Amino acid sequence: MSGRDCLAGKRVVVFGFGRQGRALARWLPTIGADVVVTDSRSAQDLAVRRRDWQGVRFYLGGHPVDALAGAGLVCVSGGVPPDLPLLAAARERGVPLSNDAQLFLERCPAPVIGITGSAGKTTTASLVAAILRRAGYTVWLGGNIGNPLLEDLAKIKPLDIVVMELSSFQLELMVSSPQVAAILNLTPNHLDRHGSLEKYAAAKSNILRHQRKSDVAVLCQDDRGSQPFIPLVAGEALRFSRYELVANGAFMLGDRLLVAGAASFDGAAHVVCRRADITLRGDHNIANVLAACAIAGGMGLAANRPGIAPKLMRAAIREFRPVAHRLEVVRTRNGVSWVNDSIATAPDRLCAALTSYDEPLVLLIGGADKDLPWQAALQTALRKAKHIVVFGKDGQKQVAAKVMPLLSQMRPRQEQVLRADTLADAVECAAGLAQAGDVVLLSPGGTSYDAYADFAERGNHFRQLVTQL
Repeated sequence: MSGRDCLAGKRVVVFGFGRQGRALARWLPTIGADVVVTDSRSAQDLAVRRRDWQGVRFYLGGHPVDALAGAGLVCVSGGVPPDLPLLAAARERGVPLSNDAQLFLERCPAPVIGITGSAGKTTTASLVAAILRRAGYTVWLGGNIGNPLLEDLAKIKPLDIVVMELSSFQLELMVSSPQVAAILNLTPNHLDRHGSLEKYAAAKSNILRHQRKSDVAVLCQDDRGSQPFIPLVAGEALRFSRYELVANGAFMLGDRLLVAGAASFDGAAHVVCRRADITLRGDHNIANVLAACAIAGGMGLAANRPGIAPKLMRAAIREFRPVAHRLEVVRTRNGVSWVNDSIATAPDRLCAALTSYDEPLVLLIGGADKDLPWQAALQTALRKAKHIVVFGKDGQKQVAAKVMPLLSQMRPRQEQVLRADTLADAVECAAGLAQAGDVVLLSPGGTSYDAYADFAERGNHFRQLVTQL
């Protein structure tokens, strides 16, 4: 974007000083904005040294209304609930709300692929980026994964391609949609934040709601939760399916993955690869690979770029390995495989992990609950796992407090379910239970916020504990 930015000279309040808030506080001064940061945590908790943030005014340890004085915009970090009093005060004063993803989309000179869904976002976005790089593009991957991207804005060129993972927290405030927008699936998630499945779906729908006729939407043919999004498609609609033939998108036929229509480089149907070429475990990852092929293929249509040859897709798929914390094999010790699936922060993701294994399982579940139903996941766990170790405290809103009564009603074998106070205790317990040929699977089903900053910190701690065995 050339010339003076519309935020130059305006006061922008950054609400929340996590990863996204810090990126905003670094970027906004570069375009001439006056920056105010507010966070409920203290400077000590945030490890903030004010001398490192020259020109940024801080209100820490609370959210005083004074922080809004003179504000022309409030940027809300993803983890901040939208019903907090200061945000209500901003709305009452007519101060618009935005976030880092919205500001980036408004200014990005390159085509943007946006990917959301209840599960599979990071794996799919990472594979799309790998396919596009195979095709020779300079690709910027970020958003809800890794880099918030605003800090790279000055380096992004019009011929590049941006791949953004977008969460419901980001999307609920957004009034722009990317040129290629994909909703991978929709199952109950984050109901503790959104309050209902309908509000959660409404947030997700913003990825499509503002598209134009020249844009592309990618939806899952097999996912019942995605069907209500169909009327929102303004441009080209691509589908992906494990079970049905699709004329425009990607699908499985026997053990072969094909692309067709606008997802194909010449409009015809072509075999991309075979099931054996996909190194990722689980049927859910077959869906992610299909989605990635449809998305990467659709990019050519939306951005007026050459289509991507199937052989390039195939090469990227063969080389692709699990992303960290997603069915990641940490170590094999004494014939026991230890797998980190810390990203499984909902019971549906736990089910997907369980169905990815035929080996005997020692399952570790726990964390903080998101007001989601657990019965189906626990039934699957009791059927698939020889032992289940439930870790974490019994406090309110904790997984352990919710699942232990449910498990007692289901009447598992006495030795099948065990309790541990911490993840470290759970790993020690699993080490004593697992035998050669078993898989110890950390797939918690709950968020990490009972004991960790995020799922990655929990997964890293699991890695450390397993490495030290």
